[in-house]
Amino acid sequence: MIRIFAGRDDGMNDFLIRGTLADVDPDVAELIRHEHARQLDKLIMIASESYVPAAVREAEGSVFQNIYAEGYPHADMHGLSEAEILDYESQLTFYRRNGDRRYYKGVEYCNLIEALAQRRGAEVFCPPGMTPEELFVNVQPLSGAVANAAIYEALVQPGDTVMTLDLLHGGHLSHGSPVNVTGHRQRIVHYRVNEETELLDYEEIYELAQREQPKMIIAGYTSYPWAPDFHKFRAIADSVGAYLLADIAHTAGMAAAGVYPNPVGVAHVTSFTTHKTMMGPRGAVIITTDPELAKRIDRAVFPGLQGGPNINKIAGMAVMFKLAKTPQFKALQQQIAKNAVALSDGLKANGLRVVHGGTNTHMVLLDCKSIAQHDGVPLMGNVASRILDLIGIVCNRNTIPGDKDAGRPSALRFGTPWVTQRGLKEEDMREIADVIALVLKTAKPYTTPTKKSVAYTARVDFDALMEGVARINALVAKAGRDFDLPHEGYPFVWYAVNGQGPGIGHQGPEDRGRGTEVRDRGSEVASRIEVSGAQAAAFLSVVLGIDVNTLADGAAVTVLGRNRAPLCVATLARTKDGYALDAPANQASRVTQWLRALSDGYVIFDDADLSADIPGPVVVRLVAGRP
Repeated sequence: MIRIFAGRDDGMNDFLIRGTLADVDPDVAELIRHEHARQLDKLIMIASESYVPAAVREAEGSVFQNIYAEGYPHADMHGLSEAEILDYESQLTFYRRNGDRRYYKGVEYCNLIEALAQRRGAEVFCPPGMTPEELFVNVQPLSGAVANAAIYEALVQPGDTVMTLDLLHGGHLSHGSPVNVTGHRQRIVHYRVNEETELLDYEEIYELAQREQPKMIIAGYTSYPWAPDFHKFRAIADSVGAYLLADIAHTAGMAAAGVYPNPVGVAHVTSFTTHKTMMGPRGAVIITTDPELAKRIDRAVFPGLQGGPNINKIAGMAVMFKLAKTPQFKALQQQIAKNAVALSDGLKANGLRVVHGGTNTHMVLLDCKSIAQHDGVPLMGNVASRILDLIGIVCNRNTIPGDKDAGRPSALRFGTPWVTQRGLKEEDMREIADVIALVLKTAKPYTTPTKKSVAYTARVDFDALMEGVARINALVAKAGRDFDLPHEGYPFVWYAVNGQGPGIGHQGPEDRGRGTEVRDRGSEVASRIEVSGAQAAAFLSVVLGIDVNTLADGAAVTVLGRNRAPLCVATLARTKDGYALDAPANQASRVTQWLRALSDGYVIFDDADLSADIPGPVVVRLVAGRP
């Protein structure tokens, strides 16, 4: 039994919890280790994610976590230089004499860390011709959605018109979607991309603004891959007396590095999250150059929408902003953009349709309908993203112009920040594009009935899937990592065999097509493949082509491959948890991976009946040798 609290037997009379996470809660420690391994052993290409540096995570995990600090630092701290903020003698004597705008005491260091984050943020985003003292930076919003809601609260009244990009064309939920609070109190009108070019058409946006007379226009996107012209947006906003909100949640890091236009000083208000291209903690920032708007925004954040800020996250932001001022950060952002262009070009070279024609940011959108169709059914984004996750590419499904329902997106969104952080370059992006095309071009989409309609799904060729695994693992092996963890085995990595993780036991291109014939077991050493779970008998009955309930232990069976072609001869045995197949050692790894892929449900078993349901899921373990 783990002792959590110290006691008299320890010579201590307190209730402080001592010990590491592994000591106190080994289960959570293990979960964190598995998640860390997943991040290291896959290529994360979620456009809204990045790998937060250990130094930022250390600040987030600091004792600032313990503090309540409702309110703000003293107003006189605005405009102080970093050296002035960190002059402890001056600041602590000032605090003791004058206090601050907080509802709690014991916040003298909270004031300093928040003022430091504000100052560094102002320096990072200060545009030419202005000084950091002219920027008002709020670092308290807990998320981008909260930041945008606060801006709505500060700038527009109930019933006012707000103009935003349509969600299906690349807008964000917090820009007035009817399912979000920002779509409940104001009248929302949407501009869209041009149907022919799939690009923003500023004349159309201008004409819409003249008709609708919005009080606020939002320029900023979650899945539009081109940088907008903020000056044109400001001119449109000025023509109707509207505020311009620039939401650069996705591209703030690029704007900070000069790779993307910086809207600060152009837009009335700029908002962004800190955990995407900024590589910081999960939070958000609001910047304005208008002192009166700053006061309204501060009140909208607190006490309008939030209570106490997460000071530990603000500490992480301070570190993040310091890193954003380095030459390495600028080089990273430049490479992120180069990699996105290379990925886009690579997908096009494979005959796939890149939505919006390309990119000059960090993201690429791929029209899955251009990849594969079968019997008139197109490949859709959800199943495509799940298949790519199996080979080690993590991305997300996304809507694109032409989609009718956010619940049925037809595209994939890829982002290059994380893979660029790990050192991958343009040639690696082209390899990723080739692998995406290799795997998804083998897809055979189909639909299955649901209560209200149909669900779109698909299955792919097993050999292509395994080649994709091998090629992505080769990229993972060359990618940088800041922490060494052993590779995970099964069940954490579905294709891992013999307790070995990524890079082990895969087929290369030269092996494709092998294993479709029955091989003589002869005197080969057998390896045991255990299949367990509630559906084990039903699963094996399909995969073996015979009802296993009718077979005796020791019966010879044939594992069936694609289109029920013989894959391997094995011996069936019952175990306390299910069944075992004793298969030739030189075929056991491939058979194990095949059975696991069938259980997951994304490989083709029968071309003539794609929707045939194979019972599952089941657990498939490869044992070193037959007992």
